[in-house]
Amino acid sequence: MSDPTPRELTFSRYQDVTAALADPALVPPPATPGPYGTMAWLRATVARFSAGGPHARRRALVQADLDRLDPVLLRVLAAGGYEPDVRLRVVRVLARALGLADPEAVARDVKVVARAYFEPTPDDPEADAAVARLLPAMGAGGAEGGEDDEDDEGGGGAEGGEDASDGGVAEVAANRIGLLVQACEATATLVERARSGGDSPAAVLRDDPPVRAMRRFAARATVVGGVAVPAGTHVLLDLAAARAGEPGGDPLAFGAPSRLCPGRTHALVIAEGVLYGSSDPSDTSVPPAEDHLDQAELAALIPGMMDHVLALADTWTAWDGRPVINADGRTYTPHKVIRRVADHLLDHLAEVEARLAGETAAPDHWHASNVTTPADLVPFTAADLDEARSRLDRIGRIWALRVAALPERQLDDSPGVGWSFRQIVCHLARTAAYYADSVGPVTEGLTAEAVR
Repeated sequence: MSDPTPRELTFSRYQDVTAALADPALVPPPATPGPYGTMAWLRATVARFSAGGPHARRRALVQADLDRLDPVLLRVLAAGGYEPDVRLRVVRVLARALGLADPEAVARDVKVVARAYFEPTPDDPEADAAVARLLPAMGAGGAEGGEDDEDDEGGGGAEGGEDASDGGVAEVAANRIGLLVQACEATATLVERARSGGDSPAAVLRDDPPVRAMRRFAARATVVGGVAVPAGTHVLLDLAAARAGEPGGDPLAFGAPSRLCPGRTHALVIAEGVLYGSSDPSDTSVPPAEDHLDQAELAALIPGMMDHVLALADTWTAWDGRPVINADGRTYTPHKVIRRVADHLLDHLAEVEARLAGETAAPDHWHASNVTTPADLVPFTAADLDEARSRLDRIGRIWALRVAALPERQLDDSPGVGWSFRQIVCHLARTAAYYADSVGPVTEGLTAEAVR
């Protein structure tokens, strides 16, 4: 613990930080109100920077929004789609789950607001304009508000004044924006650190939290860890140092009672969904070593591998819904395996046929295993198994017929640019086994390899 100035204190011991987080005398630094629809107004209207009765009321608004979100749906939405900007992706997921009309536009504006949100005296005209655009986009017109609802709706313009922030529709909208902004920064940072360090979100929260410090203000005199904290003192809580000094303590990135972040579960499932959707690099560009099989054995190679895939798939109707992270840190599900096996076979079949016709093979635009789609995460039913069996049996048979019909010399002296046809067949068999073995056999309600 250090004492930089008489009016500012820093606490870094775990027990002191947790005590400070639980102390009702220590509140977030008060936000300075501003005109309705500005960043200053937003900060003065959200739960994050409130205390006492206003905080309780505004937290209840956030909790009501979170309570109607299904964590399973959030995971599915986060895993689907392709968006390299994690902040846009995270906000878009929440905006869609909340039923907002234009999730893409909302995500862009929230990202602008987020850069000024944590500044004590925000001065950002672009962020002010983004707040003004977001307010009517929050879909709060039908929300249940306080006694001032009627006045709030009348104060929806830029001249609404401070009264527009008191309860009602405007307060619902403001706290919905606050929820999206918190996700934009903290959840996206959680994803980025998990990616860079190759860790799970839970490990990041433990060892490299996205929120490394919190600020508090002494609304009245108190004592923390035996140190007097006079009223009006600004307090810095070093969460990272506190956690490092107490490895067995609970992570503090989501705060502590009585201001424990209500969105912890939601943040984790969104982070996991995003990571599951981008955990697998593209196929290697290095050709496999050539297998010395005669033409008949080579023709039987892919159908035989389809038998292996389908034998494992016979067990996947017992899959518990958790994506499996394999030994290489790549993520698969039963549906994703079937998709990748079938698409991979189709992709190279199109390549072979183009080269035999003297044409250039179509460029590869597959997202492949780089994306886990919403469809990859749904239950794998007996009907899905039946469809997979028909699909893979037929495409395996097509490959068998094509290889058997080739002039044998073309297996190694193949027309066009690319691997030899023999290398392609061996590559397809090996990758199909890799995909399927990543999920492996599944027993009732338990994946063969638990998510690490």
